[in-house]
Amino acid sequence: MLMASSKFETPASLSERELQIIELVANGLTNLEIANRLEISKRTVDNHISNILTKTKTDNRVELVRWALQWGKVCLDDINCCIIPAPRPQET
Repeated sequence: MLMASSKFETPASLSERELQIIELVANGLTNLEIANRLEISKRTVDNHISNILTKTKTDNRVELVRWALQWGKVCLDDINCCIIPAPRPQET
């Protein structure tokens, strides 16, 4: 079974909005549904998706979600989730 291709070897620098859009893509929303959810135009979402695909060097939404899973940018049904433990109180 082939895992991530070599194109996924580098993380990309993404804005908070771009990460938000990736999460919505990973949840199966269309660009129009994302636009409605974020209260922005579909054209703006289209532009974000295009920029995200370029930055992540992915060719489509499926590759984008695979990239996001590999780099820990999304969590799907508790798969690939990193829970940061709460700091322990210091003993005196």
